[in-house]
Amino acid sequence: MEERSHYVKLTKEQKPHEDINPGELNQPIEVPQLAVPKCMECGQALPESYAPPADEPWMTGICGCFEDRDSCLTGLFCPCVLFGRNVESLYEDATWNAPCICHAIFIEGGIALATATAILNGIIDPGTSFLIVEGLFFTWWMCGIYTGQVRQTLQKNYHLENSPADPCCVHCFMHWCALCQEHREMKGRLSESLSSETTLVNAPPIQEMKSTGEKESAGSSSSSSANNSEHTSLEMQAL
Repeated sequence: MEERSHYVKLTKEQKPHEDINPGELNQPIEVPQLAVPKCMECGQALPESYAPPADEPWMTGICGCFEDRDSCLTGLFCPCVLFGRNVESLYEDATWNAPCICHAIFIEGGIALATATAILNGIIDPGTSFLIVEGLFFTWWMCGIYTGQVRQTLQKNYHLENSPADPCCVHCFMHWCALCQEHREMKGRLSESLSSETTLVNAPPIQEMKSTGEKESAGSSSSSSANNSEHTSLEMQAL
């Protein structure tokens, strides 16, 4: 009697779609219930709505632009470049090109359009001029909100306080000073972190403890070596 196999041969259409690689089943499992923020001092679990207090002062004031000459000149003549550098330093996966171009189009381009509208005031229709100015004000507030979010992210990372006001209001009324202050803050924070990482600690010298017998044997060996240095030949006797 022919024995029937307990195994079923799968066809090409019935074969499994996903292959399991070696070691794939030994991956760690993430448990959301265990990933709970805890207090650094007492170790108790913190609620989900907990936010660390934003009470750290800024390293420099909002009007301290002259404390860093390079960032002051860059923010005065090329604020788009300074804004791109700030975004690149703040976000790991961001480059300075896209923020710089957006800042140049909306901020510098809006200022150039406002200047041209003021110069051509008599040539352009008053209604058209009013619409242009209204659109520029709206664009300025939108840019203030966007750049204010970047400043707010910086404050969350370093737990900085709102100084001198809300981030969006600061960028709407003191945009150039805010850019320079943020650049100085990140520059100072990054320099402090690099200095702390490259701190060198010299190891203490190796100390050896010797007993009195070892010291006497060492002294006798040194004296005997000094006496034997005068003789050039050694004699060996059988026991």
